[in-house]
This record gives sequence, C-alpha cells and structure tokens, in this order.
Amino acid sequence: MKKKKKGSEVVMIPKQLAEEPLMEDSLPAANEQGSWPEAAEQSLRLMMARVNSVFLGKSEVVSGAFTALLAGGHVLLEDVPGVGKTLLVRAIARVMGGEFRRIQFTSDMLPADVVGGLIWDGKRGELVFRQGPLMANVVLADEINRTPPRTQSALLEAMEERSVTADGQTMRLPQPFMLLATQNPLRDDGTYPLPEAQLDRFMMRLSIGYPSPEDEVHMLEAAPQRLNPELLKPVIIPEEWLRMQRDAQSVHVHSALLAYAVQVVGATRSAAELSLGASPRATRDWIRAAQAAAYVAGRRYVVPDDLKSTAEPVLAHRLVVSDMAAVNGMRAADILNRLIASVPVPAPAGEGGRRR
Repeated sequence: MKKKKKGSEVVMIPKQLAEEPLMEDSLPAANEQGSWPEAAEQSLRLMMARVNSVFLGKSEVVSGAFTALLAGGHVLLEDVPGVGKTLLVRAIARVMGGEFRRIQFTSDMLPADVVGGLIWDGKRGELVFRQGPLMANVVLADEINRTPPRTQSALLEAMEERSVTADGQTMRLPQPFMLLATQNPLRDDGTYPLPEAQLDRFMMRLSIGYPSPEDEVHMLEAAPQRLNPELLKPVIIPEEWLRMQRDAQSVHVHSALLAYAVQVVGATRSAAELSLGASPRATRDWIRAAQAAAYVAGRRYVVPDDLKSTAEPVLAHRLVVSDMAAVNGMRAADILNRLIASVPVPAPAGEGGRRR
C-alpha cells in the first residue's frame, strides 16, 4: 500500500485496485477482484462507444448521462441550440433497445397531449383511452421549456412515481422508464422556466458545450450516415438494463460517506447566498449517482471522488441563489463548490484504508 499526496488529501493507492474501499463490512457479490461481471461491463462499454461514434468529442457528457440513467434518474440537457442535445438522446435510445418516443413541446400543448386521455371512437360508439407518448421506455422531451408550466407539470407524477393518472385512472409506465429532456437557455424567446418541483425530479442537469476545433472538423469530414443515430444497433434489451440498474444500486457506500453527503446538503440549506437549498430527494439522488459512477468505473464501492464528480450535475440546478448573491454575480455552481470545499472529506481509517 502506498500513500500519495494530492493537495491536502491523502489518496490510498492499493496494489491491485486503483483506490481502496473505505469500509470493512460485507460487499455485494460481484467477483473476487471487486468489479462487476464481465458481460455487464462489456455491454456498458459498448453502449457508450456506439453513442460516442455519432456524438463526437463529448465522452464525459455521454458518461454522465449513462451514470444518471443507471441510477434510475432522469436527465436535463441544457444548452444553446445546435450542439447535439437531441442527437445524444436519440443515440442513447437506440443502443438501449426498448420503445422510444419523442415529445416535441410547443406553446399550445395540453397535459392530455403528454399523458393521454379519452377520445371518441366512432366505430365503437364510445369513449376510449388513448395512451400518451409517455408510455415508452425512453422518452425525449424535446425543448421542454417551450411549453407552459401547466403542461410541464403533467410530467411530475411520471418522473417520480413512474405512473400517469388520466380521467381518474392510474396506469403504471413501462419499466425501465427514462425521461431525457432538452431545453434552451431562458434568455431565448418563447421559453418558460421549469418549476422548482420539476427541476428537483431531474437527477442531473448536463451541459454539452461547443465541440473542439478538431472534433468539429471531424464532424464535417464524416459522411452524413456515420453520424445518424438511427443506424446504431441495440446492445441490450430492457430487462438487461433493469438488472444493470439493480447492480448499480447495490454498490456499497460507507456510512462516513453518507454522513459527508448529508453534511454538504445541509450546508446548502443554511448558506446565506442561497434562498433554496437541496432537498432530501437531492441527497438520495446524489448517493445513487455516486453508486452509478462507481459502477461505470468498474468498482463495487463508492469513493469520495465519485461524490465530488457528481455533486455539481446533481445538486447545482436544485439550488436557488438569493437576490443579493445574484446581483453580485454569484452562481449556484460556484456557491456549491465553495461549500463542498469547506466540508472535510472522510479519510480511510486505520492501516490499509480500513477501519479497525
């Protein structure tokens, strides 16, 4: 076992693993090396590789999206038009298999256009229920902030409870159910801010950004069909994805890391620069995202870096900056990073990174 200093922290470097698990209690069954079954890991790598083959130069965004979906969450892609938000979602839907539907949100949409409702069947002479586009495994809510809050709120039940209620009847959504939404910045004309209750139901908010000059040249050189997500072949079926989600949720989290996450979230609730801190749902989502990040990395235990890497995409969009802080140019992400830096990170206890 070697110790390597990184800033003010001491990082444990084991002989066979990249990092030492911060625990001694029992671990979920995987294999003796502490990684997941080879077939599941290969499937995950293949899925991300196929998405990266059409969504060029943004492997970190692709990894973040898969992390959120493995954790059972939903993803909000917020960025300027034309950077590939819709293309990314279409590519993810193709490699996952299952049923995919797209909702193009507009200012005149009604909740029934999303959830479904009763329509008159002339042949049968009666009202019949027509399912809405939410009845699918992967749903793309394209430009979600183009529709008024009344229609946006139709997604609240589906996102949290995986069910929809129409005309007094509650129906379960297909499993797995994943909602990936895109939105343009609020300064664009004809957009509506998402309600706080809905933002809190998105596990992650990701920003794509512009491609590097090299990737943009590569994109221009590539034949059009090479960048067509519809040509991607599915890698798994929905049942396999459900199993991978269960595996990700079984990743071990040490109690010290749970306490660390609660302390950071508690700091957002008492910070003077924030008028709204993170909710208990945010804490739960943060832990699940860290578990999924460890799963993507091939580990069956969470380390502090898993929490740090997922903190901003999971927590920042749920925070509301106070008026005074906003006037001073403070952003939620900056305040969050300062709070995280002020909370001590749990260190391995005892020799070899294990408690005694």
